[in-house]
Formats: sequence, C-alpha cells, structure tokens
Amino acid sequence: MTALPLAKILGAAAAFGTLSSLVFYFLSALGIGGFLRDRQKQLQRPLPADEELPPVSILKPLKGVDPNAWECFSSHCEQKYPEVQLIFGVSDGDDPAVEVVRRLQEKYPAQAIELVVCERRLGTNTKVSNLVQMLPSAHHDVLVVNDSDIRVPADYLRGLASLLGDEALGLVTCLYYGVPSGTLGSRLEALSISTDFVPGVLTARFLERKLRFGLGSTLAFRRADLHAAGGFESLLDYLADDYGLGRRIAATGKRVELGASVVETFLPPYNFRQFFSHQLRWARTIRDVRRWGYTGTLLTFGLPWSLATVIISGGALWAWGLFAMTAVARLATGYAAASLVLGDTSFVRNIWLLPLRDLLAPLVWAASFMGNQIRWRGETFTLKEGRLTHRS
Repeated sequence: MTALPLAKILGAAAAFGTLSSLVFYFLSALGIGGFLRDRQKQLQRPLPADEELPPVSILKPLKGVDPNAWECFSSHCEQKYPEVQLIFGVSDGDDPAVEVVRRLQEKYPAQAIELVVCERRLGTNTKVSNLVQMLPSAHHDVLVVNDSDIRVPADYLRGLASLLGDEALGLVTCLYYGVPSGTLGSRLEALSISTDFVPGVLTARFLERKLRFGLGSTLAFRRADLHAAGGFESLLDYLADDYGLGRRIAATGKRVELGASVVETFLPPYNFRQFFSHQLRWARTIRDVRRWGYTGTLLTFGLPWSLATVIISGGALWAWGLFAMTAVARLATGYAAASLVLGDTSFVRNIWLLPLRDLLAPLVWAASFMGNQIRWRGETFTLKEGRLTHRS
C-alpha cells in the first residue's frame, strides 16, 4: 500500500483545521446570539426600588497604580445605589496605590471608603491573601470583587444586586473589553480580549448550557455562598482565583450568570514582548484550568489554517474560496462580539491588526505547552494543576 505524500497529509490537516474553525465560528455566533437575547430579557426586568436593594461591600485588592486608576476607583464611588462600602487592600503600606485611595477619601467624604493594609502573606496568590484579610472589614452580606483596573457604569451595582435577588443564583460575573493605550502590544491585547476571549466564553456558555466559572472583571456573590464554596482560603495558592471561585460556587448547586453590564479594563502600554509574555501567562493559566478545552483551541485558528491550505494547495481556487469564507466568518464573529456584545469602539480602528493577532495565536498556543513558568506582578512562579509555587 503506497503511503500518502506528505503534502497531501498536510493539506488534509490544514483543510480540516479550516473547516473545524468554521464550525467554531458558527457555534460562537450561536453563543453570542444567546447572550444578546438573555441580556435583553435582563434589561427588560423592572429594577428593585432603593429600599429593596441590599447594602453592598466592594473589595478591591491593589498592588501598584494601574493605568487610569483614578477613573476606575471613582466609577465605584459614583454608583446609583443607596448603600455601598468600598474596601481597598494593599500588602504594603508604602504602596503607591495608598495615595490614590487617600485622595479618593478626600473627594468622596460621604462615601464609606476603607483601606486595609494586609501585612501577612497567607499564600502564593497575594491578591487572594489580601482578600482573606479584607473580608472581616466588610459590613454587608452581598460582596463584589473586581480587579483594580476596572471602570464600571453607574448602574453596575443595581444590575448585579437585582440578579442576586434570586436565591438559586450564586454568582454574577461580567464581560469586559480592553481600552488600549496606543502601543501595538496594547492594541493587540484589546483585540485578543474582544475577538477571541469573549467569543470563547460565550461559546463555552452555549455548549455547556451554563457558566461554571467567573471572570476577574466582576465577582458578585453572597457571603454565605462564599463560605459554602470554601471561602477565599481555598484559593490562596491558585492563579485563576476568579475561575476557581465561580467553579466552586457552581459545584454547590448554585447558578453562575453573566450580568448585563459590560465593564472596561485599561490596558498598559505593552510593547510587543510584554504583549507576548502576557498572552503566554494567560494561555498557561487557561491550559491548566481547562486543559482539554484549551487543547482543542488548536482547531479554531481559522485564518492560519486557511492560509496554510492555500499555500499547500498551490493556490487552488477551492482553497482561496475556503480562505475567503473563513475570513468573512472571522470578521463577522469578531464584529459581533466586539461591537454588538461589548460596545468596544476601538475594534473598528484596530481591525487591520486582526490578521497579525491571529497569526500569532498558534505561536502562543504552542509556547504554552513548552513550560510551566509564569511572571506575575513582578514575581516568578511555577504553575502546576492551577497551583502556584515560587520558583526556587
């Protein structure tokens, strides 16, 4: 039996990758459509009156001053909500973020704003270590945790609290998009969030018929559900604490839902090397917590696969047709996620960078399997089965 020529094997593999990517784009479109319908239903529900809204404690662990920190913090102080306690936590009293919090207290004297210096290092994840030490200062049973670089709309808390009125719901999380700072790396990062990460989240939600994880942009839950899931202490040595908290709350039988609000994260002025490094850390994190799902993303790199098909086929007409179909599907899915779901106005300005971003994606994917080392917040760790250990 004559062996197939290598070119035919590679061509068949590339064509298969292209077709599987088209299937993924179709499933992404279904996931996006499902979310848009569910969000519209949320928005049509009457919101509770002020007296029906529970008081909320927001916990924001900090390290350093992120881009646009003042705007992000101020957005939490300007909520259309009757009673909010805002708790900031730092692990070092000399952290430059302390000065920003002090200025915030001066500008909003009527707002309950507290600063907690978390002097103990309880685990390898400093953020979670701070949350453990911040929690005793929280006066209320409804808790919201989000990252330090998140800016939220004025009705953010009202929407979250109205959903948590359902006792069967254990956690509300929110989609987000990146506001690029202008550098090439920052713009590529914004494209990755809007056209890759968010469609992936919505596709997983569609295929699994529910959400089983949280996003660091927003984690809203009740104190009792946090305790039932093992508390922050159960996450002290894990990198993907947002993912882990959502997964643990889902395991108790409570639902995890996406809220209607979309929040913003301000991206640093990454150079190209910093962008690649951040993408690699992100990829290794997802690889560790969703290994099989992440491995399968190899079959979703539509533009690289379809371009390979054209090259291997020698520019055959059918291959060019497949490439054109893939490019249209990729652009349509990216537009739907970025513009219709997120309202990301930077997408149109940066769309010309999408082919570069997609051609880099397989390199990041391959590199993610070539080691377990990550750099995070200035420290080097080894990542194994989601757990962090300091590199010796």
